[in-house]
Amino acid sequence: MIDLTIQKKGLESNIRKARENNIIIPTIAQMRDPGTIPSSIVDKLKSVGLWEVNPLNLFRITWKNEPKEEGGQFQKVPNHIELPSSLTGVPCRIFAMVGKWFPTGCHKVGASFGCLAPRLLTGQFDADYHKAAWPSTGNYCRGGAFNSKLLACHSIAILPEGMSKERFEWLQTIAGEVIATPGSESNVKEIFDKSWELKQRPDVMVFNQFEEMGNALWHYNVTGTAMADVYEDLKQPGNRFAGACFTSGSAGTMSAGDYLKDVYPALKLAVGEALQCPTILANGFGSHRIEGIGDKHIPWIHNVRNTDMVIDIDDEDSQKLLRLFNSEPGKRYLKEELKLDAEQVEALSLMGISGIANLLCCIKMAKYYELTEKDVVGTILTDSADMYRSRIEELEEADGPYDAHKADLDLQLHLLGMRTDNMAELTYADRKRIHNLKYYTWVEQQGRDVEELNALWYDPENTWEAVHAEAEKLDALAEAFNEATGLLKN
Repeated sequence: MIDLTIQKKGLESNIRKARENNIIIPTIAQMRDPGTIPSSIVDKLKSVGLWEVNPLNLFRITWKNEPKEEGGQFQKVPNHIELPSSLTGVPCRIFAMVGKWFPTGCHKVGASFGCLAPRLLTGQFDADYHKAAWPSTGNYCRGGAFNSKLLACHSIAILPEGMSKERFEWLQTIAGEVIATPGSESNVKEIFDKSWELKQRPDVMVFNQFEEMGNALWHYNVTGTAMADVYEDLKQPGNRFAGACFTSGSAGTMSAGDYLKDVYPALKLAVGEALQCPTILANGFGSHRIEGIGDKHIPWIHNVRNTDMVIDIDDEDSQKLLRLFNSEPGKRYLKEELKLDAEQVEALSLMGISGIANLLCCIKMAKYYELTEKDVVGTILTDSADMYRSRIEELEEADGPYDAHKADLDLQLHLLGMRTDNMAELTYADRKRIHNLKYYTWVEQQGRDVEELNALWYDPENTWEAVHAEAEKLDALAEAFNEATGLLKN
């Protein structure tokens, strides 16, 4: 469970600093249902930009933001798109929730809030003394740095030097410090090594998304409920929620799948990864280009026992489709040949590289289980193509000018040609094997003990289920914090 022990000195510092900086802390309940946010805050958001460094944007940590860059309000149904069968090549319905309309353009701002809030609201993290370190393969440290800025905390962003330049350019304007570690998306160990080094400093508190249960708590209670809201809104008579697929970065979104399996017990839950680094599928290793997911280890917060399937995606597929969806010749081809309307084509830019991989996972699942028009499969789009414009330019330089012929090849080979290879339906023994891989990262390298590891497998009631239920306790702490600052009632 998450430690919610109060540290009085730190809590007093945080309350004072919040009062000085006009910081009001939202609750998990408000992130699930923005209709419960005080009207005075909603009114003020009419003059606040989505990415503006304004504490009021803490209340935009929700899937239900109005899709506007300036002054947006909230809506009942989360932002999402439904992909047409003419594009996916499968008869089942596939929807994807959109991360672009979070502050920072990515849902990781929510996961990072889930990690920071328990320690901030208990005073374990003292905003006057501690620096918040955010180890990440890209988007999580962006969200952590942004939240730190809103909460008047000093931040340290840690990410591989090979990530897209858009990430670094923005971080330089927000984070207190930016540390680039060796390698690219696959080099998570190097991030952990730098985190371990920083842990030796008493003034640094590391919020490791791969092990912080606040990440799982947030996704279970916010992302999971949002996906259920989307399904309930779009379902038609006879539909069934058949599956959900999430590529594994920190595995935080897999907790959304835990929620969905609680509500829809027949639902199949799949975890995706890069074929070039098949850690889950084959205990493998390697480098890949699906920015936004991690590898070479099993995250501590992945509830493997609840995972039905692993699906590996070739990173070449995601790269080719990124170009198809975001080049003018590609978009023209989709309109003329697939007869997609302009709105459908423009919506494809809402998929970043990992979002495209998530879509491909859904297609492979649909083909494996032979899903029909009655079935619905859901996923998320962590970020949008806006984060990867430089990657699209690199593809242009490497492959030459794009045209309808290349667009047709990319559609046929990298989308409609998806097969059921490089995936596996997991038996009990398979899941236990994957779970056991946590030992080598978390016990041998990161200081966890075997009893904790075993509890994650044998005692779900007092681990996963207990963490999911802590949202109410966290909300009570947020309400007490806001009461102490006096800002909300004033």
